[in-house]
Amino acid sequence: MPDFSLPSGAGLLADGVHESVDRGTALLRLTTTHERQGVLDGAWWPRSRDAAAELPGLITALTERLGPITRIGLDRAAWDDLPTRITVDGRVVRIDSFPVGDDTALVTRGDQDLFALLVVPPKTPVDAARSAMAEAVHTDNPKQARQILLDSAADRPRGPGL
Repeated sequence: MPDFSLPSGAGLLADGVHESVDRGTALLRLTTTHERQGVLDGAWWPRSRDAAAELPGLITALTERLGPITRIGLDRAAWDDLPTRITVDGRVVRIDSFPVGDDTALVTRGDQDLFALLVVPPKTPVDAARSAMAEAVHTDNPKQARQILLDSAADRPRGPGL
């Protein structure tokens, strides 16, 4: 995680781990701390690589926990038809294309506040996805997203019919 300070007047979030697993919402885990010492701030497990279908749920879940989201950065090569902007609940969120890899999403709240999320591949087995997501939200996690996926076997998709 890059070293930065919160903009003055930014609302601090309560420390803790937050999960969104309700039916129809994004599969998301976040950790919010004042120190933000880990490499990642959370994890997202999209159901597909269809950005238009997956991003509204992510944006809604993030907005509920972090406040208004202004941008999301994704690797264009990892997504089907990545839009440049998307409107959710009447708010426009800009979608930036960065060569961050298919295992990372960058989320901007306000003008400067940046959060990095592990992106678990859609066809990851449940146990591997849970393991990767749990590791990503450890406050002092030193691992990059790619290494977490390798260690948890989340980079190996389920076979046909699973």
